[in-house]
Amino acid sequence: MSKMTETTQHVRPLPADDALADISTIHDLGRVYFCGIGGSGMSVLAQMLHQDGVEVTGSDRVDSAYTQHLREDGIPVIIGQSAENIHDVDTVVWSSAIPADAPEMTAALAQGLRLAHRSDILAVLLKSHRSIAVAGTHGKTTTSSMIATILSTAGEQFADPSFAIGGSLKTSHGTIPGGYVGKGEWMVAEADESDGSFEKYRPAIAVITNAEGDHLDHYGDVPTYRKAFVEFAAHATQGVVLCADDEGAREVFAASSDAVATRTVLYSTQTSSEIARVLPGGLRGARFVQISQAHEIAAQAEEDSDAAGVSETAAQGVAAEANEVAESFDIQLPHDLDATDSVRTVDLHIPGIHNARNASAAITACVLAGVDASAAVQGVGAFLGAARRFDFQGEVNGVRLYNDYAHHPTEVSVLLEAMRRRFPHRTLRVLFQPHTYSRTKIYTRELVDALKKADDIVLSHLFAAREESSDFPGISSQTLIDMANSEGVGERFSLIDDMREAGRTLAERSSHGDVIVTVGGGDINRADPVILEALESSAPKGREA
Repeated sequence: MSKMTETTQHVRPLPADDALADISTIHDLGRVYFCGIGGSGMSVLAQMLHQDGVEVTGSDRVDSAYTQHLREDGIPVIIGQSAENIHDVDTVVWSSAIPADAPEMTAALAQGLRLAHRSDILAVLLKSHRSIAVAGTHGKTTTSSMIATILSTAGEQFADPSFAIGGSLKTSHGTIPGGYVGKGEWMVAEADESDGSFEKYRPAIAVITNAEGDHLDHYGDVPTYRKAFVEFAAHATQGVVLCADDEGAREVFAASSDAVATRTVLYSTQTSSEIARVLPGGLRGARFVQISQAHEIAAQAEEDSDAAGVSETAAQGVAAEANEVAESFDIQLPHDLDATDSVRTVDLHIPGIHNARNASAAITACVLAGVDASAAVQGVGAFLGAARRFDFQGEVNGVRLYNDYAHHPTEVSVLLEAMRRRFPHRTLRVLFQPHTYSRTKIYTRELVDALKKADDIVLSHLFAAREESSDFPGISSQTLIDMANSEGVGERFSLIDDMREAGRTLAERSSHGDVIVTVGGGDINRADPVILEALESSAPKGREA
């Protein structure tokens, strides 16, 4: 059993500390206990260690779909966290959501056990593979999932890649978990920037989808937040893929060294000359990927069902949605990555200009890794989406239901813009669960401005995550209602604290042809089956003109 040093025995290491610098493989960890195993990122790592033969156990405060799935995989999970749970283990893994004085943390320290932040585990996994790590305020899960899909279909050289993604992947064989240990040499990982721990990763290829300010409860201000991305990019040993459409990502590029700039591939819907004009110092030797002619395809399945005067069942609707092309765009890679200089058309099953950017990042990263450009384009075309990202839940009585993990105002905004483009003549209804007190406080106006793009907005209770209400007096879902009223759009907003009741209410308001989307980074997806059931049991209303 590995003991902690005397100097750290009574202090939990910081997330950015490289607590496993002496560890070569995950098998050196011994028996591993995950404190907070039901988190999206923690559960993925627990699955990966378990798949690779490590003895894994863990606990969480409440049962969830994640903990249930872990049990089904043969991982013991304790509901309820106490000091008595820490026995017969060698390494205790924690996340930033776990307070330093949590009973299990205190017990681990008292027993002198090895403490590892979840990012330490991922760093060890990345160290044992050739890797692509995806960071960004938005789009990490989707882009990582696209890269995993491309690598999985790119031929023998890239066969059976490992991946660590904070969400499940939808495939033609069903939904699969986001954690997988393959036999191939490549690994793709979602690099969470929320606590700065992604700076310890050393990937071959780093992807930065954007760097809009977020997690200011940790970083304090936006410049400090973006500085962490500069450090992350500097650690990529082979290349960096960066979105030049995003102001924050452009600032990261401008602050990077010339050595990093020459290893960078920028991608943008603007031209290289337009981007060069807004970058201090210009492109500085960076290569450029041009995105053009992005246009969304009409929801043909919906139009056909309307014309026939019938409604699909939930299961039929999901199958139809998976087969639709939702977004089409052209991409041209630099000559050294695609010697044909071809303008290639990419067809996606998920809508939105933001997903055209995500797909361009995925294609570029895979081509940098050695995948043939044609195979990369074909591979991303096979991507059916990530769970909880524009995730079609079903259609009942002519009403479509989607779920999305969006919780930052920019994510909410691009989601609703994509839905407006996809369903321009439909009534759009949103059930939104604010995520964390700090984000609700900082982005009150921005959240309301994003949400008001819908016709009908119902707010559920705020999802606190790791935060305490006592630290944010006066902040709740009502804060958004008050802002909506002050902006003169309050008639479209309502607050129903219980998410199930909110879902039923929204279903009762809906008419044939409407689109409902449940939105939030917490557990708002638990309202989805309630909404479908309410739509099934309610009498269908007439079509709207």
